[in-house]
Amino acid sequence: MSDGVGRRELVVVLDFGAQYAQLIVRRVREQRVYCELWPHTTSPAELRHAAPKAIILSGGPASVYEPGAPSVPRELLELGIPVLGICYGQQLIAHLLGGRVGPGDAREYGRVALHVLDGADDTLLAGVPRETTCWMSHGDKVVALPEGFRSLARTEHSEVAAMGSAARRLYGVQFHPEVHHTPDGAAILHNFLYAAAGCSGDWEPGSFIAEATARLQSEVGESRVLCALSGGVDSAVVALLLLQAVPGQVTCMFIDHGLLRKDEAAEVVGALRPILGDALVPVDASAMFLERLAGVTDPQVKRKIIGETFIRVLEAESAKLGDFAFVAHGTLYPDVVESGGGANEAIKYHHNVAGLPSDMRFRNLEPLRMLFKDEVRQLGAELGLPEAIRLRQPFPGPGLAVRIVGEVTPEKLTIVREADAILHDELTHAGVAPQLAQYYAALPTIRSVGVMGDGRTYAYPVVIRAVTTEDFMTADWARLPHELLARIAGRIVSEVRGVNRVLYDITSKPPATIEWE
Repeated sequence: MSDGVGRRELVVVLDFGAQYAQLIVRRVREQRVYCELWPHTTSPAELRHAAPKAIILSGGPASVYEPGAPSVPRELLELGIPVLGICYGQQLIAHLLGGRVGPGDAREYGRVALHVLDGADDTLLAGVPRETTCWMSHGDKVVALPEGFRSLARTEHSEVAAMGSAARRLYGVQFHPEVHHTPDGAAILHNFLYAAAGCSGDWEPGSFIAEATARLQSEVGESRVLCALSGGVDSAVVALLLLQAVPGQVTCMFIDHGLLRKDEAAEVVGALRPILGDALVPVDASAMFLERLAGVTDPQVKRKIIGETFIRVLEAESAKLGDFAFVAHGTLYPDVVESGGGANEAIKYHHNVAGLPSDMRFRNLEPLRMLFKDEVRQLGAELGLPEAIRLRQPFPGPGLAVRIVGEVTPEKLTIVREADAILHDELTHAGVAPQLAQYYAALPTIRSVGVMGDGRTYAYPVVIRAVTTEDFMTADWARLPHELLARIAGRIVSEVRGVNRVLYDITSKPPATIEWE
């Protein structure tokens, strides 16, 4: 829930386990309105106290008419707060208010033609073309409207593709306006936020700096803070926020866990030293991490081992420098959500969220935990973070451990490092690297037969992954030129010992995640 920062406006998305719930939050923020994802179990009293400008009910996999289906009290719809239901959210509004929801005669998945009805409410669908398209993903539908509602749009198989009661400021859409596949989705969200809910649009990431600074000063007081640096933009922004909020009380510790990319430890220290000065303390703990990961194959266990070892090293090394009350991390909103911070089950435990030991002696500081990656990059620009770090290729906290499927060994680390370096070199020289959100080499456990130098080989394949994304909550595989892929594959097979095959991952997120583990 809200971190208590003094904001003038808040929109709450209640999460019913939707695949796209996080995207709704992101799209609302793009409309300059601050938004958070809360559990659907949030009570009307809590919502009344928070006084959001609007409430959005997310989609979800359940059927509203089934016993035990997630719901909200009808009272929530009577608070006088504008509500927009999306997919399951629309069906829930109809169900709670006396309408009827049932299985559709045909399921609708993917891009569907949408017809805005003549005389439809001019609030929610103002400016939307009468004939457009939308993204559907549902089996149930509203088959009878609640009293006082009218249908605003239809599709071939959904007579109520959108509905509304302007008098009660309650609206619903059966489709997903938050995804890019609904071309007028941003306009629909804008209409709801500004025309129906009366938002003024007072949110921008730059305003977060003053708010976060005040909050950190209040929370930290005179205590000392240990900032855990990975070398990426997230933890670097946290470090600069802390140095601005509580100067003289911050030590930034960069721990080399032996799972970094080729020459990365030296590059990180070289890039951060000019902006952090004597506050930067590098530590080489690679031997300890590799020892504790020996024989471990389960990816969740690997993440937890890395998280715990990271804290133990921080505790041991910081004890040499004095007493610290807090440890600060670059945790972001997608980390929290994927680690189970909502109605969804945990997709993967992020080492700095669910992977931290419960008995650590530090208190956690996560000033960026409600922000998305692009918002953090904007903060970095506001704080004067050098472009080399601000636009640095995203890299997971557990490093190459989650790009090596199965056990992490020195041999496998060498293979992945060398292959990744070749990939980076070729993408950079081809001029396509800036167009990619993330790219890397991964190593699966399997091996395959090959022929090299007229002899039989039985070696590993390397998997290349390159994606494009705006928010890292969804992603698409990058359409790299075939000639470039051939050059990358040729170099990896020729230059990296133990590899005889290169594969290209063409899976989107979802159903895959960006990382392999």
